[in-house]
Amino acid sequence: MSTWLLAALLGLSMASGAVFAQRMEGDRAAAIGLYAAEIPVRSQSESEREAGFARGLAQVLGKLSGDRNAAQRPGVAQELRRAGQYVEGYDYRQDEGVSSRGSPTFTTTLVVRFRQDDVDGVAAALGLPVWPDPRPKPVMWLAIDDGSGPRLVALQQNNVARPALQRAIERGYRLGLPTGNAAEQAAVGAIWRGDVGAIARISARYNPPMQLIGKLYRNGEGGGWKADWIFVDNGRVLARWSETGDDARRTLATGADGAADALTKRYARSSPAGAPSTESIVFSGINSSADYIRLSSLLQRMSVVRGIRPVRATPMGLELQLDLLTGLTGFRHMADSNVLVEADGNIDGEPPVFHLR
Repeated sequence: MSTWLLAALLGLSMASGAVFAQRMEGDRAAAIGLYAAEIPVRSQSESEREAGFARGLAQVLGKLSGDRNAAQRPGVAQELRRAGQYVEGYDYRQDEGVSSRGSPTFTTTLVVRFRQDDVDGVAAALGLPVWPDPRPKPVMWLAIDDGSGPRLVALQQNNVARPALQRAIERGYRLGLPTGNAAEQAAVGAIWRGDVGAIARISARYNPPMQLIGKLYRNGEGGGWKADWIFVDNGRVLARWSETGDDARRTLATGADGAADALTKRYARSSPAGAPSTESIVFSGINSSADYIRLSSLLQRMSVVRGIRPVRATPMGLELQLDLLTGLTGFRHMADSNVLVEADGNIDGEPPVFHLR
């Protein structure tokens, strides 16, 4: 299959691919690593930037956990509203591309990096799972049929596979492509049949022994597209799924999502954070109504605290009963040690004591 034919099929042009390569290889801003994100924005205004920070943190938490729905987990929305507090640095990038009609397009991208310790603390406090490093790089064996027969998408046609390759990066891992030698080109039939064994044998020279096998083709007479996917890990089929859509690029990107879901289901570690619980905690250093207001405001801002009830005043301080999303473990992760310091030598069976500085 010619590169031009595949590019036209997916609504991409050789010009837009050249711009992408230049951007990745030059000195322009790009998100690198799990704790960075690239977010399209309409302008460089403060309000648009703050909204971009929130979307960026959601993307980073998704990459870290492997959960595409991380932003919908309990407590995360509250953290997204203060995403700017966790930003280590940001920059903007202007990208020029070419539309399917040949006209130039211009987009502004916010490139933001978050402080790793802060993000790890949020994930731990809220009980998000963690997909550990190093992440695997499966090989994507993709065949596309636009009506003239299935053809292999190999390394030389990487621009055509860009929607899936980029979506994998957004999910926190990378996909590879076969080099496209004669033997691999001849494997198109096996891809189309979903012959897992044949693809595993021809993929033996690649590491790790993981394959994302997919075929993209016209979906009947409606003009849409359908993709059938199989994800294989060391000869074992972890997942099979199909997706349909009017846009070939979006349909193609579903392969990266399905592979990420299968990988995290198998390899992501459960969070050490506790289960939801109600805990009594004593707070010392409360010497005035202003101190109490400051403590109350602090607790209300903590996404792990879902409810506050005063219990009593003791010689040690003020005892409060807190409804905690992830128990004392999550509370300890999220408590700012510059403001709340846990007392040493807490007695078993007695409420822990935290001092308000």
